[in-house]
Formats: sequence, C-alpha cells, structure tokens
Amino acid sequence: MGLLKKFFANAAKPKGLVGKLVVSIMNRGHAPVAAWGFSHLTLRGDEDVLDCGCGGGANIAQFLRVLPRGHVTGLDYSEVSVEKTKALNAAAVAAGRCAVVQCALPEMPFEDGRFDVVTAFETIYFWPDLEECFRAVLRVLKPGGVFMITNEAGKKNERSLKWTRIVDGMTVYTADELKELLTHAGFARVETDDDAKDDRLNVKAYK
Repeated sequence: MGLLKKFFANAAKPKGLVGKLVVSIMNRGHAPVAAWGFSHLTLRGDEDVLDCGCGGGANIAQFLRVLPRGHVTGLDYSEVSVEKTKALNAAAVAAGRCAVVQCALPEMPFEDGRFDVVTAFETIYFWPDLEECFRAVLRVLKPGGVFMITNEAGKKNERSLKWTRIVDGMTVYTADELKELLTHAGFARVETDDDAKDDRLNVKAYK
C-alpha cells in the first residue's frame, strides 16, 4: 500500500495518530464545501440538529454559532473523531448545548422524531447499506424535518472516481441515485442541487 493510500485509508474511520491528523486536515480542507452546504439551510436558531459522521467537529461548531437557542448532537463511529469533536466544542458540551455519541448510524440510540435537521457532510461515501441508513435517519427526524447531504463528489467522472481507487470502501453517488434511495427509504420529497464547476452535490430530503 502506497503512503497516500495508507493515509487516506483513515478517511472512513480515523484511528491512531494518523487518524488524528486526518480529522484535523478534514476540518480545514472540507470547510469550503461545508460552507456551500450550509447555504442550503434556512434555520430559525432553535433547532435540534444531528450531524452524522461528524469527523473533527468543525460543522458542529458552525451549527452552534448559528443556533443560539438550539442543540447539536454529533454522531461518529470513530473514537478519534468523537474525541476531536468533544475537544473542539468543549464549552458547548459543558453547557449542555452539544452532545457527541460514538455509534454506528443504523443503531442510533435516539428516540423517534427527535431532530429538526439531520446532516451528513462528506460521509455517506462510506455508509454500508445506504437505504438502511437512510431509514434510520428518517426514524429520528421530526415530521417535516430535513435530512441534508453535502458531497464534494457528485458525478461518476474521472475526477471523482480516482478517489474510490485511493480510499478503500468509498463509493460516489449521483443525485439520481441518492434521490431514488431516499425515496425508497420513505422520504416524502427530495431536492437536489449541484455545482458543476466544483462537482459539489447537495441533497435535501424531507420527512
């Protein structure tokens, strides 16, 4: 395994010292696409939000800034990611405005219909049995709630597919593929938006 492939093998589930470096790089490197994703949300400021695959916690920090009366929960199955997210958002965790849970997504320990918003930034590439995961998200969403997916790769072109050869277990999904899977999972309405120049994809699915 080449050094690049070995490094990015930590992308799906960061672990060890390399994993700590990966989540720090993700916090900075994914900032532009995350900001683009946030531009698709209209928030009141008091929402209960779940960020799935929270990585290094940068997106949770952004949610906390724009939700002065809200609560944000991070979910990740990587111990390294959970530790980084807790450290980055320590003040909010201590204040009871933020919680971080280590768990695989289908086994989420949350009650039905809890969250106003669920997000997945740059993470569904690695989710096994995507439709099962989408059904799990649907379960924890409130009626009328939104599940937003933001990906940096949204087309099966050479630019995107090269990463699937570098990062083990990574799958690129098109807007049409995600719309079909989300509809089969039970979402009532699905909206998609793409940035052709930067090959970004945003999907919003409503319960």
